[in-house]
Amino acid sequence: LTEIAAELRERLRAVKHTVLVLSGKGGVGKSTFSAILAHGLAADEAKQVALLDIDICGPSIPKMMGLEGEQVSKYSNVMFKGFLLKNLGVMSVGFLLSSPDDAVIWRGPKKNGLIKQFLRDVDWGEIDYLIVDTPPGTSDEHLSIVQYLSAAHIDGAVIITTPQEVSLQDVRKEINFCHKVKLPVIGVVENMSGFICPKCKNCRILTLIFLLSQNESQIFPPTTGGAEKMCQNLNVSLLGKVPLDPQIGKSCDKGQSFLSEAPESPATSSYRNIIQSKSDSHSAKASSQLWALLQYIKVLYRSMLFCHK
Repeated sequence: LTEIAAELRERLRAVKHTVLVLSGKGGVGKSTFSAILAHGLAADEAKQVALLDIDICGPSIPKMMGLEGEQVSKYSNVMFKGFLLKNLGVMSVGFLLSSPDDAVIWRGPKKNGLIKQFLRDVDWGEIDYLIVDTPPGTSDEHLSIVQYLSAAHIDGAVIITTPQEVSLQDVRKEINFCHKVKLPVIGVVENMSGFICPKCKNCRILTLIFLLSQNESQIFPPTTGGAEKMCQNLNVSLLGKVPLDPQIGKSCDKGQSFLSEAPESPATSSYRNIIQSKSDSHSAKASSQLWALLQYIKVLYRSMLFCHK
């Protein structure tokens, strides 16, 4: 394991930030969030972004990124090239299947081997953000990716939920898992959080009412207070709430960026706020680390002067 850790540390040293996207249940929008987060970060053309899909039994990233049916092959003895969409690289087990309808029926060791191969043998190049889309729950894939990435560097996990208690119940388990494996929790995103009627927004009078009251319909009522209450109880950050928008599903089915296709949507505004807050936190962290380094150099310099005297 030590040898593998050293190998992965060397391979991933060019990755500045790594974020895992988790969910307690399937169907809450985890892969959708991963794809939109990758598109949002890649909107800054100065940034290099990679999206790694380790949802081995249910890979949906190829479809959402407009790459369904594509396949990858080795370009050297050991290295794979991920699909590159400008400054956004994508890799998924879906690229290794002969058909999108093929079932992946693997036991844990084979899944773990593929995850290790993706981390070790994919040539990402210099990467600012590596987004990892995981399966729902806490399974072999989660243990493997945390173990392998801890050898290099991992910023933490973003956990996706919906407002219902049946979803929040599993998110609490997911947060508990993160604490046990020492994986930092960046925060929680409440997906499908209400519905804002687009027709009402087109009416001037109702638009004024909308702006003043932010009135919305609760399709999935937060019977126990939703993600906001849960985050308060568990002392976890709530990154934001994303309302329902039918265009999200349409954009994913077409393999297009929802942020580009629906720039005026309230959901787009929510996504952009979440992405911006994440980028700002990384900038603040980098500034803090630089300040600490400068302080250390200053102390070291003073001690050298004292010794010289």
